[in-house]
Amino acid sequence: MLDTPSNPAQAAALAPIPEATFLAALAETAPPLPPARVIRIPHLGHLALLTALLFGGLVSAVLLILAGVGLHLFGVSRLEDVMHSMVYAVGTMAIWYAVAFAPAAAIFPALWGKSLFAGLQWNSSAVRRRWPVLVGTAVACFGLATAIRLVLHFPEHSPLEGMLSTPQALWTMFAFAVTVAPLCEEMMFRGFLLPSLSTAFDWLGEKFANRPVPALLPDGHPQWSVPAMISASVVTSAIFALFHFSQNGNALGPMVVIFSVSLVLCTVRLATRSLAASTLTHATYNFTLFFVMAIATHGFQHLHK
Repeated sequence: MLDTPSNPAQAAALAPIPEATFLAALAETAPPLPPARVIRIPHLGHLALLTALLFGGLVSAVLLILAGVGLHLFGVSRLEDVMHSMVYAVGTMAIWYAVAFAPAAAIFPALWGKSLFAGLQWNSSAVRRRWPVLVGTAVACFGLATAIRLVLHFPEHSPLEGMLSTPQALWTMFAFAVTVAPLCEEMMFRGFLLPSLSTAFDWLGEKFANRPVPALLPDGHPQWSVPAMISASVVTSAIFALFHFSQNGNALGPMVVIFSVSLVLCTVRLATRSLAASTLTHATYNFTLFFVMAIATHGFQHLHK
């Protein structure tokens, strides 16, 4: 049998502590929780993984080219003739991209907990709101390219022009240049490379200048400083120009054009926070190039013009 407290003080000491009071006291004595870690995607580790996938895709494409030449597919029986075959050029790029991005579409969602396009900030709503501006920007890029061509040296013949020697080759490249090429190149350069470099440049500033890590945006994407975005855009555009270097005869003029257009595409991607916006701008720029060429040559029938 339990004893009953003999006085009020003893009864108060033995009374149960209210739950709210107990939790408040526990919170005061518990050590503070560490700040939540901000994970910015994509980062350099993700870029390295994509690079490995692209390398595997390139090796696969080269092996298929060798097999095709060995079998004399499309009338090509020598490796040096591959450089003059539009079928092999477009096929190589298509196989390369397919082998690289097919596993990427499964790997990165597993790492990020969101789809590949969501992780790369596709944001198609920006295109619906701003498509006239994006199309106008692409046409302005064509005007910029034309102005640069009047000032700088452009080779009379380049490996790319050597492949564009027939109407069929031009129509094939036209279709590829406004669909697969801008989508895959934007994913590589403005989807992975540009954000990864922006995050890396900001990370350096945070480590050496003790700047706080900015919180993620409501949609889960990172915020970047203006210096980081500028630096990343310059580096991305330089790599983008080198990516096309051999196609244009290693000449300065085409490289300046590609570098300048890439800077515009980086600006579009960062200003709209939409990979879809830079992809549309890229595709429209390529479309304008080939459309003007088609008009000037009467549907690629008079290529001497």
